Amino acid sequence: MNVTEAVASRRSVRQFLDTPVDKAILERVLAKAQRAPSGGNTQPWNAVILTGAPLADLTARIKAKVATAPMGDGHEYDIYPKYLEGRYEEQRRGIGKAMFDSLGLAREDGAGRLAQVAKNWDSFGAPVQLFTYTRKYMGPPQWSDMGMWLQTVMLLLREEGLDSCAQEIWAMYGTTMRELLNIDDDHIFFCGMAIGYRDADAAVNNFTVPRVEIDQAIRWDGF
Repeated sequence: MNVTEAVASRRSVRQFLDTPVDKAILERVLAKAQRAPSGGNTQPWNAVILTGAPLADLTARIKAKVATAPMGDGHEYDIYPKYLEGRYEEQRRGIGKAMFDSLGLAREDGAGRLAQVAKNWDSFGAPVQLFTYTRKYMGPPQWSDMGMWLQTVMLLLREEGLDSCAQEIWAMYGTTMRELLNIDDDHIFFCGMAIGYRDADAAVNNFTVPRVEIDQAIRWDGF
């Protein structure tokens, strides 16, 4: 698989097979991903990777937390800007509608939609979770570096035939996640990333994910 194929075939997978993931594959991916760029070579990313009983235990604990604080508790950053507007808000709403439509969940089906969102806490059935964090004093440039690292990991996973779903939803319980993962107070929790093999037949993995034309995002000068 070349880079173009990896980019084109990568998507946020929301239903995985229960096929185990070989640790050797993950070690290979993460070793290569260390070549991801970062300002001043700071490499600000850190991660904890869970599977099996440790992941099941964390899942149970966070679901218990969700039951008592369904709107989140211990947010350490805003997942979306408070005043998201224009095409950015339209794109966010549009992808949500497309996902729910693929599952036949009407806008009026609040219970069904909540049940789908709740699947985040089970990693959509993925057998592996990668949780990312960094030092609290890191700024927007270093958070950008973390994003470049995560994207590098996701593309290398595609090269290995694996899939992923980056999940910022875990940050709704940022302080709890740090406690569960034994991350000290000098760090801030960023996100989770479900890893596994996609269920290729699942409707939620096959709806169209639109992107804006490049001229809506890129300005050309001097060409």
